[in-house]
Amino acid sequence: MCDELTNRETEQFLLAQGLTRRDFSKGGIAATLAMMVSAPAGALDVVEQEVMVETPDGLMDGFFVHPAEGTHAAVIVWPDIVGIRPGFRAMGARLAKSGYSVLVVNPYYRTHVGQIVPDGKTFRDPGIREMLMPHARSLSPRTCVSDGKALVSWLDSQASVDASRKIGTTGYCMTGSYTMRLAAAIPDRIGAGGSFHGGGLATDEEDSPHLLAPQMRASFLIAIAENDDERRPEEKHRLREAFDSAGVEAEIEVYKGTLHGWCPPDSAVYNEDQAERAWDRLLALFDRELA
Repeated sequence: MCDELTNRETEQFLLAQGLTRRDFSKGGIAATLAMMVSAPAGALDVVEQEVMVETPDGLMDGFFVHPAEGTHAAVIVWPDIVGIRPGFRAMGARLAKSGYSVLVVNPYYRTHVGQIVPDGKTFRDPGIREMLMPHARSLSPRTCVSDGKALVSWLDSQASVDASRKIGTTGYCMTGSYTMRLAAAIPDRIGAGGSFHGGGLATDEEDSPHLLAPQMRASFLIAIAENDDERRPEEKHRLREAFDSAGVEAEIEVYKGTLHGWCPPDSAVYNEDQAERAWDRLLALFDRELA
């Protein structure tokens, strides 16, 4: 999870690269823009729109992007703690170009509409953590499930979504666990989940996500940052045991040379080679489970 230790490790990483926060801010924006214009082989034309989804707690804003023609399996993208922003919209668009109807959501809609953190700033910048934490504290396992059910209902009603196909989910950092909670809460609709440097997947708490494995019928990709694994080496074993005992298919891997937050292209510790490999594994999962 994002905390003071991961902040220090990020600072050490940037110093090792000969970078400052200011240098990264420029590079992070550039990486995001590059990802926005990149496209997979055989990329489909897509339609993008800002949407509002009714939930039990109000209207959730989000970014919906889907192929211009046909109906497709839906995917819910939960951003990391920094929230919805250009980098995640770019990731959503990239996924849509591979043939999915993708909804990138703002989990903080109860307390803030739209992007919270200014472009070029990250969780590691002074004051950003303090700004974000009140919004993060508005979320809970209960809100994850109630929001998720509303999102699934909304997606199933869209003309670009093939409601006969299972839905995929992705989560990053604090929302990595959302993929597991939704798979357990809506097993008839959630068919695949990808957790990237997710936190709190297997804890000692009574409501730990890994304890929900018997209720799941989805398959998973669990991509773990190397420094997260160094701090909680037992987590991957707990996950493996829980998934195997429940008969849940899961690919669990510690991605070597990565730091917490290594997947989004605007992250201070973005690892392009490993992020691309994880992206390929996600596409393979979705291709297999959402077909």
